[in-house]
Amino acid sequence: MTTAELIRDLCKKQNISLAELARRIGQTRQNLYKKLQRDTLTIDEIKQIADALGVKFEQSFTLPDGEQFKIEN
Repeated sequence: MTTAELIRDLCKKQNISLAELARRIGQTRQNLYKKLQRDTLTIDEIKQIADALGVKFEQSFTLPDGEQFKIEN
């Protein structure tokens, strides 16, 4: 699943339109749609989206043995 698909699913679960999400993160609807289409969101934008949706965003690296290194936001 792509980042764009995950964001669309989160919006559906939160009953928030993409237009409303764009407004909450200070972008135009068209700009957000294009970034989702191209899957070109930056990590900072993803963090803003998580904040706007009231969800936690985690980043991590996982070694072959399963050990994880999480990036705290």
